Order: sequence, then C-alpha cells, then structure tokens
Amino acid sequence: MELKDRYYNIRQHTEAICSPLQTEDYVVQPVVDVSPPKWHLGHTTWFFETFILKPYFMGYQEFDPDYNFVFNSYYETVGARVIRTDRGNLSRPSVIDIYRYRAYVDKAMYDFLCTEPSAEVKELLILGFNHEQQHQELLYYDIKYILGNNPLMPVYSKDYVSLKVEHIDAPWISIPEGVYEVGHTGDGFCFDNELNRHKVYLNAYEISPNQVTNGEYLEFIEANGYHDFRHWHMEGWGWVNENKIEAPMYWHLVDGEWHNYTFHGLQKLNLHDPVTHISYFEAYAYASWRGMRLPTEFEWEIAAPQFKWGKSWEWTESAYLPYPGFNKAPGAIGEYNGKFMVNQKVLRGASEATPPGHERITYRNFFPTNLRWLFNGIRLAR
Repeated sequence: MELKDRYYNIRQHTEAICSPLQTEDYVVQPVVDVSPPKWHLGHTTWFFETFILKPYFMGYQEFDPDYNFVFNSYYETVGARVIRTDRGNLSRPSVIDIYRYRAYVDKAMYDFLCTEPSAEVKELLILGFNHEQQHQELLYYDIKYILGNNPLMPVYSKDYVSLKVEHIDAPWISIPEGVYEVGHTGDGFCFDNELNRHKVYLNAYEISPNQVTNGEYLEFIEANGYHDFRHWHMEGWGWVNENKIEAPMYWHLVDGEWHNYTFHGLQKLNLHDPVTHISYFEAYAYASWRGMRLPTEFEWEIAAPQFKWGKSWEWTESAYLPYPGFNKAPGAIGEYNGKFMVNQKVLRGASEATPPGHERITYRNFFPTNLRWLFNGIRLAR
C-alpha cells in the first residue's frame, strides 16, 4: 500500500472510532489516565505537523502556534505543554476547530506525499502511523471509561463487535528448560523497545492454553479473595483497601447478580469471556490464590505460538526494562519509549481494540501496576 493510502486509511479510522460520540463526549476527562477524545485527535495531528511537515515540507505554515503547547504530550525536546491533568479543562479549541486542524494537516500531508520521501522521513512516517494506531487503542480505553462512568452507562455503538475467544479444551503447554531467543526479528516495523534480539535462559515451565474467565475470577471474589491479605503484595493490599476495590472495573452487582459495562451498555456478566479490566495487583493475587503465578514476558513470548491470544492484553511478571544493546534515538523521537522504563509491568499479546499489525508476539506493552482501564487479563503459569 502506498504511503498516501496508508496515511489516509489510518486517519479515517481514528475519526470512525469517534463517530458515535456526541460533542460533549469529546471533552470529558474523568481521571488523570483518561485523555479527552478531542485531545487524541489533536495530538496525533500535531505529531505529523511537528515531526514531518514543519521540518521537511518547505513553505508549510503551522495551523496555530498555540497548538504545540496544547497537544505536545511528553516531549521535553519540543517545548512546554499543558500538563496531563489539565487536558479536560481545554474547552477551547473546540471539537470543530480540531477537526479543521486535522483537515488542514491532512491536506498538507497529501501534498507532501505526492513525492517519495527520503529514507529518514519515511522512517518517521511509519512511526507516525504506528503512533496514531496506538492512540486508536487508547481512544477505545478512554471512550469506554468516559461512558462507563456516566451514571446512565450509555451505549457506545450498537454496531461495535466484540472479539470472541473460544475456550480450548487442551492440556497445559509444557516448555522445556533451555536457552531461547527473544525480541523482534525480520524487516517489518517494530518499536525500539522490542530490540535487540537476544538470548535468555528459561527454567522448565507450563503455561495455560486459556486466559482466566469471568467465571473463574468470580470464584476468587466469592472466596473472599479481595479481603485475604495473604495473596496480595503489600502495595497491592494497600491499594485494594484504600480504593475499596471489590471486583474488576466495570463490574456491578445488580439485585444480587453480576453485570458489567460493555460498549453495548450494562449487560449480564458472561462467565465464559476472559476477565478484563484488572490491575497487575489483582492478576498477581488471583494467581497466588490459585497456587500459581503469572508468566514472565519471555515465557509468554516463547509459548505464544502454541495458544490463542488477542482478546485482552496479558499481565506478565516482568518489569519493563531495556533489552541488551537498547539505544534511544537522538532528539525528541528518543523520548518515545526509553523514558518510561521504570515502575511499570510488561503486558504481552493484544486486545480487541488493538489495530492490525500491532498484534506481534514481540510487542511489549507496559503500564503501572494499579491501572485497570486498559483491556487486560490473566494467563496463568506454573
């Protein structure tokens, strides 16, 4: 696919995700981890304007000089920015203004892509494509949180299709001890945190062919798992009690029966679906309660060809750290992943919100241990 076509398709898909929203939905920021949808629309546009058009498209005039301050996310190299907690205070620019901004930058990008870019610029473009696709997944997280915390729990879209994962009636997968190679290989795109490919030693282990289901997790709740300190890290136990956590995010006990909020609104809990919207703390506690553990990210990667994955990201027992030989790119692009390699846990796999091409076995997602609004789940190891 030509670069121009790929750019067009990605940009259109972002707007399609937002198309079921009402204007008011674009502005809400219920908690610090959720960005208003209109901010995502502006930020992904700012990325192309800042890193492609302004330095490489001769004669380009930026849409609005203030937008660098409004839509810069965390790039210290690029300058000052609105702090994350204030994104919901941006009643201006309006949603209409931001769609005008997207149209303005898209027109310039189409003109820019009429000629073949240099290898250096093409690499930035591909990163920009993948960056916007990452924000497409975040949009789904944020929209679900915004609507799921609306007292009316409105339907996002009747046309939304949730990915179905069938339970595999198979024995646990056994992996012998040995030295294995992990990390990205081949000529396709990967993020810098997937490099460099290297060897790791693994003890013999077994891993479940299935993710933990809602029904299985409900057994943990009914066994008083949220009130038994023995299965929790000290930090997790403090988090549970301080926040009065009793169940996964979006679960609601209605007239004695469990329901959960979905993109189709509040529905009875499907006991066969993989459990999702849980923190690392909860995943660890559940595994401990079962007398098992979470896999490391390398155990997950080596075994992944033998099981189905992709319904929800899977917490691992691995800290988010650089691979041997990891090297940050110069300038602002070097701030993309490396600066976050502290106080995070790695998740592997993909989710139903993950864009095509991002469901790589070597993909390293990462989040702090307390977050639950992402589409995540549990696979056990022993």
